[in-house]
Amino acid sequence: MQGDRSRTGGLTPGRPWANWSRAVSVRPQFTGSPRSVDEVVSAVAFARERGLPVKAIGAGHSFTAIAVAPGVQLELSALSGIIEADASTGRVRLGAGTHLHELPALLRPLGLALENMGDIDRQTIAGATSTGTHGTGATFGGLATQIVALTLVTADGSVLTVSEYENAELLPAARLGLGALGVIVDVTIQCVPAFLLQAVEKPEPFDAVVDTFEQRASAVDHFEFYWFPHTTTALTKTNTRLPSDASPKPLGRIRRWVDDSVMANGVFALTCGLGRMAPAAVPGINSVAARLTGDRSFTDWSPDVFVTERSVRFREMEYALPRAAVPEALRQIRALIRTRGWRISFPIEVRVAAADENWLSTAYGRESGYIAVHRYFREDHSEYFRAVEQIMRAHDGRPHWGKLHYRDAPELSALYPRFADFTAVRDRLDPERVFGNPYLGRVLGP
Repeated sequence: MQGDRSRTGGLTPGRPWANWSRAVSVRPQFTGSPRSVDEVVSAVAFARERGLPVKAIGAGHSFTAIAVAPGVQLELSALSGIIEADASTGRVRLGAGTHLHELPALLRPLGLALENMGDIDRQTIAGATSTGTHGTGATFGGLATQIVALTLVTADGSVLTVSEYENAELLPAARLGLGALGVIVDVTIQCVPAFLLQAVEKPEPFDAVVDTFEQRASAVDHFEFYWFPHTTTALTKTNTRLPSDASPKPLGRIRRWVDDSVMANGVFALTCGLGRMAPAAVPGINSVAARLTGDRSFTDWSPDVFVTERSVRFREMEYALPRAAVPEALRQIRALIRTRGWRISFPIEVRVAAADENWLSTAYGRESGYIAVHRYFREDHSEYFRAVEQIMRAHDGRPHWGKLHYRDAPELSALYPRFADFTAVRDRLDPERVFGNPYLGRVLGP
């Protein structure tokens, strides 16, 4: 099998795989690392002929089982880098396996950047857009809104281009398709001229930040905050966009190392471990963490401000709410933690995004605020997440597709006005569910 790549797409007997958070694992029957689109087509044909499902994986940063491939698992790192670029229009075509952290080196020579980013850049471009990855900013959409075209290998082996000019009716479905419509082999991103961000990070009173959340979020380019449970302090982050000819004032190498490597990861890992062994110590630990982090200002190129290093493993659930519902939901979560007597070491993260038109986007048709809750990966997250989810449900919350949640297709179909349109596209492109798995069966239906 190894010697016949043209027939099998280079598939080999499967190897054990686990996602980053170690919440999900599988041993596929076959694993492949296709080197070309033709090899992806061959791998899909091989799987279809044997009745095996196919899933492409990215970097494994989804917390859900969305990438679990019990049949054929395709790893697309060989399909990476710039395929073509037009600096004059800002459009860049990238291999699906390109990691977000590779983009600054690829785009900077062209004078370009992503319009917006999240705070983690380990994902692949196809994995990130397929699960609805987003950053923060009241006038900025998620990563999928930046896609103007993509290429899919569909269940029958067709290579399908979806763009403003070809199969345009599929674009709102395919940009954020959960891996349910085919294997994405490339995407074309609408980039913007490279820019700097002026970052101001500081601790502020939690109640004051929550009370003014909507005004704060709308008044600046990018606003977010973190709240360590059991404290009265919110750590706010305000980023203002500046042109490329502005003067950078980056953090010094030592300051960044101390803040991001030592404090945000090294010390935090120790405190999470301590909190797990001695839960009663968590409130005190969180109070110290809130005092020692998040008080700095600097100006740097956008990727160096948007992205932060995250090496402490955790589990996460994130919900998108109508923006106006965020303050009340946060107060209810704070009351829930107090009432249950839980000791939660990980901070709660709050962000915003503009409404968009992608059918399965958590921000479809409404300006959205996001609340993300986390637990250290060695702690049981289920009781906390399930209870918080009840609050999110009461506020018409939509769960992030790549983060833990407990919703199913009948519930989700009521939250998305174009849900039936998406499943109709799925029925058209993958009637036999070649790209299905148990997670997709749960959230999209059989």
